[in-house]
Amino acid sequence: MNAITTETVTTADTGEVITDAPVLRDYHADGGYEWMDRIAEHGWAVIPSWGSEGWDLGQWPYVMVAAIRTADSIGNLFGVATYCEGDVETTYYRTKARQWDAITEQAFFHWKNGQAHGPADLPEAAAELPSRYRMPYTVHAA
Repeated sequence: MNAITTETVTTADTGEVITDAPVLRDYHADGGYEWMDRIAEHGWAVIPSWGSEGWDLGQWPYVMVAAIRTADSIGNLFGVATYCEGDVETTYYRTKARQWDAITEQAFFHWKNGQAHGPADLPEAAAELPSRYRMPYTVHAA
């Protein structure tokens, strides 16, 4: 069972048809950690933390969010894949901003529903999240 294929996709933000995009698919052969290893071989990375304080993004190994930056002849492409106990959905965007929005929506969903440790002061909707919750976590060296 392959975790990755090459397919034609339509970008979620611009509606462009992209051929030969690396797409992650359902993966029920092994567990989440094995899926993570397999997709890494193809340029995808599972994101462990999100937001300024590095709150959990998902609930490993059962729920994970992965991302990729690739390109076609027009320019950059930004992919997001969600893994939930082997069920996988992949979406592409033309801009990094839309990719970050999609990842933020996933983080918010899991934080709000108590499926991942997140900020205590969550608003009612993902669109209302302050900017410090809408970005990748980066480790700052001391």
